[in-house]
Amino acid sequence: MSEASPPAEKRFRLSGVEIFGIFAFWTLLAILTAANRLADQREGFTAVPTAVPIALAFQQMYLWALLTPPLFWLAGRFNVVESPPWTRILALIAIGLVIAFFVDLINSSLIQTLQGSDRGRGAPGGVGRFSGGGERGGGGRRGGGGGPPLNLIHGPMILNHFVIFCGILAAGFAREYSRRFRAHEKAAAQMAAETAQLQTQLAEARLSALNAQLNPHFLFNTLNAVSSLVERDPRGVRRMIARLSELLRYTLEGGTDHEVPLSQEISFLERYLEIMQVRFQGKLEIDMQIEDDARNAMVPSLILQPLVENAVKHGVDKIAAAGKIGIRARVEGERLVLTVTDNGPGPAKIARLDDAGVGLANTRQRLEQMYGSDQSLALTEAPGGGTIARITVPYRTSAELRTVLVTKSQANQ
Repeated sequence: MSEASPPAEKRFRLSGVEIFGIFAFWTLLAILTAANRLADQREGFTAVPTAVPIALAFQQMYLWALLTPPLFWLAGRFNVVESPPWTRILALIAIGLVIAFFVDLINSSLIQTLQGSDRGRGAPGGVGRFSGGGERGGGGRRGGGGGPPLNLIHGPMILNHFVIFCGILAAGFAREYSRRFRAHEKAAAQMAAETAQLQTQLAEARLSALNAQLNPHFLFNTLNAVSSLVERDPRGVRRMIARLSELLRYTLEGGTDHEVPLSQEISFLERYLEIMQVRFQGKLEIDMQIEDDARNAMVPSLILQPLVENAVKHGVDKIAAAGKIGIRARVEGERLVLTVTDNGPGPAKIARLDDAGVGLANTRQRLEQMYGSDQSLALTEAPGGGTIARITVPYRTSAELRTVLVTKSQANQ
């Protein structure tokens, strides 16, 4: 069978708490029944020792206690939801009547045995009638010797036993439905956890693919910048190659970290900008303003380099005057704002920037993958000409990020 439909033996298995609960319930009912019989003065126990009605009460209740587990099993097997209900209802009624008859037979036989032993001891009277338990002594008459034969089939008594059977069966149905509900809840929670895990794995795979796409693109463009100065500035080329090796080491040692501190990202960007300054032969000015609070913020790895690269390629590289690139990072409430500005052609190139290729498109996809709608990347015209690329992401430090990851891990478990 499938896990959703375990064998009946596993479904029926009672826990220790349930067994104790059954025992405690019927013990309490036996105590109440015995107390009721002893307190009932209408049909007293003139010739019967006090221990007899107490023993009979416990015998009758413990008999039902022994029958409770099989009746719970019956409730699990005869589920009216899984098959035509009327067939099973009629079968349960028939089974209930048979059980009620035999319970009454056992109880009445025990009473008859006690009545016979009492007479054998020369008691002055019969057992009498035991009120509250549903069994009658039958032939015993108060003060009489030998009464008529004990009648074992009592319609009202069998009806009482059938009512008890129905109560136990109802409890069994309730237990079965509760078990099924818990099983469905557990399966739903497990499915939700598996779905969340698959979604996380898919997101990780997408981010890894985007990073893998970005690194060769960055390397290719940087090598082009190096090759442009091989004949004109050999010393500068050596500096560019040294910085490029540092950048490659950074990308290789970074591993699969999708978020890094902004201070680490700035360190990487400074090496890249040094390569660009060698390329432009002193005609590229860099203005970097990073707030202290912003340096601890976690940002996507290599998030600024594509923006700076686009500012160089589609901005300062298109003008004859000296190029200017400004990099800002500040905290605004619970948001981290990153901006990259240039003094290039301005609005004329914004339309091209949206389709500028791998760099900007990759950045947009990574931001959306990591933050969903809680991020933005906008390109606007700078007041004095040029373009402003503005990124807004949630502000969180490495400690806060670890707390989020631990919380998600515990939720998945």
